[in-house]
Amino acid sequence: MGMYAREIYLVSCLLISVLGTLGMCSVLKVRVRLSDGLVADQMLEANREMDTITVEFQQGDGTHNMVVFDFKRNVRIVRALILGEPERGQTQYQVLCFVSRLNHHEVIPTESMVHLRQKNPHLVRTAEERRGLEHLHMDMAVNMSRAGHLDTLIHSVCKGAYQGFYARKSDWLDKEVVEFEPLLQTAAAAGLHRCPSTLDLWQPCTCSYRLRLEWLPCLLKYCRGRRDTAVKANPYKCGIRSCSQSYRFDYYVPHRVLCPWDEET
Repeated sequence: MGMYAREIYLVSCLLISVLGTLGMCSVLKVRVRLSDGLVADQMLEANREMDTITVEFQQGDGTHNMVVFDFKRNVRIVRALILGEPERGQTQYQVLCFVSRLNHHEVIPTESMVHLRQKNPHLVRTAEERRGLEHLHMDMAVNMSRAGHLDTLIHSVCKGAYQGFYARKSDWLDKEVVEFEPLLQTAAAAGLHRCPSTLDLWQPCTCSYRLRLEWLPCLLKYCRGRRDTAVKANPYKCGIRSCSQSYRFDYYVPHRVLCPWDEET
């Protein structure tokens, strides 16, 4: 299920190992309990050369989620591969991709992540801090016919998101991005309903995709060493703090049928 984008990370780590440069990549598997009650393996991969941290997990319904924290470009890339529902006549899968700016203290630096080691691999972990919902209104769509001009990493991760590749204008005000097209309907149509309230499958509406990362190393912990008469003790890294984080992406779709997962709760 981790096809397309995962290839770039696994191949990169493999090449680095073959070349003999050890310690450039690390993979951590953490068992977590999802919102539907199922236990899943959440994979966290740190790539020192690319300066990225990638989180992947699969939901109970088969949806495969990938979140890439890219420190070089200061962006967060969220990719979801959503399987169709056969009982609704959906035989195809859909790929969504959301690109936005990375928040401060959202995740620890790549350099720190590389040094984390697996402990108690069978333990189902719960985050120490449950952070609130980050609500993102995506008002730009990426034109896939021009997406080849985008950054290589973004293009690789979002490959396949032909009808669901979104960004926010506010995140890109400092540069001209010809690959982005405004979703004018989102701003102009004040009366546009959310998709769960739209009965006609061919009417436009505002779709939402929700995602929760149940366990993420978000902060470094510091301890103070012993004092002696000559040197004042300095703080040193002595652990991490784990957080869970929820995201909600709202965006315009031209037809309700393109948003089958968004239901009233």
